[in-house]
Amino acid sequence: MGRWEPNARERLVRAAIDLFTERGYDKTTVIEIAERAGLTKTTFFRHFPDKREVLFGGQDTLSRLLADGIAAAPESATPLGAVMAGLDAATAFFTPAQREWGPRLRAVVAANSELRERAAAKRDGLALAMTEALQKRGVPDPASALAAQLGALAFERAFERWTEPASEQSLTELARQALHELQATAAALR
Repeated sequence: MGRWEPNARERLVRAAIDLFTERGYDKTTVIEIAERAGLTKTTFFRHFPDKREVLFGGQDTLSRLLADGIAAAPESATPLGAVMAGLDAATAFFTPAQREWGPRLRAVVAANSELRERAAAKRDGLALAMTEALQKRGVPDPASALAAQLGALAFERAFERWTEPASEQSLTELARQALHELQATAAALR
């Protein structure tokens, strides 16, 4: 068996994170990312529309996994139980490479207002996908929107914890834990 080689998309992400960490987001070009990955600018644009999206690629897949997981939840599942099923489906998609890149990715995003804005839009997009999936299950608004927002926040918190060097839990375990914490916090607000 041969040695595993990252695909072009993964090489581009790794190169972008390396360059953004070394030089900063604003001082890095698409051409530099492609060259660092050993690829062409054309290959970059085959995978990503711009350099910002290299950090947020996969959102459509993640939204679909969340929605599919919610749709597949047992009929008896509560709205948060269905969100948990969506989180289970989505978190299974994440790789060790994403865990490795996580701290640097978070630092790059935190250092740039444009990227923070894009991260917020991504979170909103994930919540919208979950809201729509819950509504297809018959969960009315505002319950569908609130459950979805809690799910998006749980995912975000879990990802942060998962990418901490000392973390030993799986992303799925952390997402479940974060959703339970948020649920308990919401109940205590009464």
